Amino acid sequence: MEVILREDMSKLGTAGSIVKVKDGYGRNHLIPNGLAFLATPGNKKRVEAEAKRREIKLAADKSEARKLAKLLSGIELTFQAKVGEGDRLFGSITSGDIAEQLAAQGRPVDKRLIELDDHIKTLGDTMVPIKLHPEVSAEIKVTVVKEA
Repeated sequence: MEVILREDMSKLGTAGSIVKVKDGYGRNHLIPNGLAFLATPGNKKRVEAEAKRREIKLAADKSEARKLAKLLSGIELTFQAKVGEGDRLFGSITSGDIAEQLAAQGRPVDKRLIELDDHIKTLGDTMVPIKLHPEVSAEIKVTVVKEA
């Protein structure tokens, strides 16, 4: 059975590509879950229209992400935290904490976009990347100081 994928699937192909799958897999999983269409001439036109819409949306999202990246590029956030022996924090600074402080400054960013490898657990400066779009990212400086 030939189907047209609606989404990127790691082992099958990219969105809009025509792939050959077993009948049961296509009929019982891909088509009912909206992951693919049966490869008919009408559906091919439908997928082409969806691809154009998706491309326009991605371009609009990319321009919005660039604007937000410019706003975020010069930001420096400072957190005060209680410190124990060896300047280790009691607790840590998470992507949620960073998102809250950005929102308080009027620049809301989803915490899932903040690419923090591990929570910040030490004093000092850390450059934190924010992935706003697959092709656009920004970096902010996060400083952690001792609580007075």
